[in-house]
Amino acid sequence: MQSDALVEQFRLFLDVLETGSFSAAARLHGLTPSAVARRTDTLEASLGCQLVSRSTHAVKPTSAGRSFAERARRIVQEMQLARAELTASQNIPAGHIRIDAPAPFGRRHLAPALAEFLGIYPGVDIQLRLIDSFVDLQGDHLGKVDLSLRIGPLADTRLVATPLAPLTRIACASPDYLQRRGIPKNPSDLPEHDGLDWDGLSPPHAWRFDHEGKPLSSRPKRLRMVANNAEALLSGALAGLGIAHLPTWLISENLLRGELQPLFCEHGLPVPEPSGIYALRLTRETDSRSRLLLEFLRNRFGPVPPWDQALQSGLGLS
Repeated sequence: MQSDALVEQFRLFLDVLETGSFSAAARLHGLTPSAVARRTDTLEASLGCQLVSRSTHAVKPTSAGRSFAERARRIVQEMQLARAELTASQNIPAGHIRIDAPAPFGRRHLAPALAEFLGIYPGVDIQLRLIDSFVDLQGDHLGKVDLSLRIGPLADTRLVATPLAPLTRIACASPDYLQRRGIPKNPSDLPEHDGLDWDGLSPPHAWRFDHEGKPLSSRPKRLRMVANNAEALLSGALAGLGIAHLPTWLISENLLRGELQPLFCEHGLPVPEPSGIYALRLTRETDSRSRLLLEFLRNRFGPVPPWDQALQSGLGLS
């Protein structure tokens, strides 16, 4: 199997695991479900082991499939990086890129990604501006910066948005809180618990759940802390004040370390929200260095973000 075909086979296998069905993966790749099933059979035959278990409701990875998926993701990511480096050697970009982004996401995920990008493209310089508020949700600062990263629904459709990663939220609490107050069995139990929430309007899809195949909106009745900053709510959850509903990009490391416990994830991570993480710019035409950065960030953060991959693997969520 040629390298490009091998990478595409791995992408298809990873999408089967991510979507949980041959049909959904087929739609992503422009194939029929039967073709996806045959290619999965071929991959299993070439490896000599069963990678997925099939049922009428879902396709789930076997233990061997989960182990193989981790290596397959690394191979796909390494191939993407190798191609980026090859592009850099053939067409070396140079110049300045100005970016602003929400501070919590910028510190945790964007800054390390930019450092890697700058290592690949030594002729590029980046000015990163981290903002602690959401006064610029509509990208009013664009023009002074080349790109603005935003999380959640986009308020201004005149801007050109490049999706970088999906957005998933998990209800969570500290082990200490759950030991004292008990573990809610489903989202309808949340009003009996203490909580932490946004000051003013919560994000549009906060405290919304899929319960028994139906949408359910439910949140704690008593709020021990309200804040206009996600990191402040995370601090309250870690201190055992109550249950919070926070994005996985913010809390993945706390979940993996056992400092927080995920709730209502018996069947895996919740479905991503309709909105996500975007890079905004003023026009469709952009310079080559910004185009390279956008492609680099799309590969780095999507289609399954590294923080969600870590949760699926570390917490055994399929």
